[in-house]
Parts: sequence; structure tokens; C-alpha cells
Amino acid sequence: QVQLVESGGGLVQAGGSLRLSCAASGRPFSFYAMGWFRQAPGKEREFVAAISWSGGNTYYADSVKGRFTISRDNAKNTVYLQMNSLKPEDTAVYYCAAVRPLTSGFYSDRSYQMPRAYDYWGQGTQVTVSS
Repeated sequence: QVQLVESGGGLVQAGGSLRLSCAASGRPFSFYAMGWFRQAPGKEREFVAAISWSGGNTYYADSVKGRFTISRDNAKNTVYLQMNSLKPEDTAVYYCAAVRPLTSGFYSDRSYQMPRAYDYWGQGTQVTVSS
């Protein structure tokens, strides 16, 4: 089992920044690929960003590319999402997720974009961007 706890959400004006953190406990963190997803009211959960176990590969949704940065510190068992130039449409509950990929297909066929590909989830943290 892996336990995930997000923090860092809040209320920010458009154009502002926030940094989300996701602290992991349980099994060795460095074995897991990590993802950030978000869900706005009335909408499906959507992919935001993902990072490989080593941190050497990162992936982003087109809607956040160039504004958000995912990173991880395996020594601290933590993954981060730096969010800059925030827009009102970024308002959502943000979730981190973990999975131990069994094959390289997790990356090559873009499974990292799919919520069902992940085994563990945090409780979420609210991000609200005012206009």
C-alpha cells in the first residue's frame, strides 16, 4: 500500500502561482511513477502531468504545458506540481496518484494519461483561481 497526502492548494488570483506537494508513505517511493490529475465540478477527472520513477521523464496535458512543472524528490518521498500563470479554468480539486508501471507501455502508449492506470490516490486539494 502507498498512502498519498496532497497539500498546498488554496485561493489565488489569475496570473498567480501555487505549488502543490504530495507526500507518499508506504512502499518505496522511487519504484512508482506519479501523476497529477484534476477534477472540476460536473466534469470528469483529467490528466495534468506525470513523472517517471527517476524524474527523468515528464509529461503534460496541452492545457498546462509551459505553465506547470512536475518534479519529485525521492529522498523526501514527495512529488510537486509548480503551477504558474494560473487561470480561472485551472480551478479544480487536484489529486496525486501513484502506480508501479509493469511495462514500458505505460509511457509509450500514454497510459499515464488515464486515471484507471493508477493504483493509489490522495484525497485531493482544492485550487481556486479567481478572475
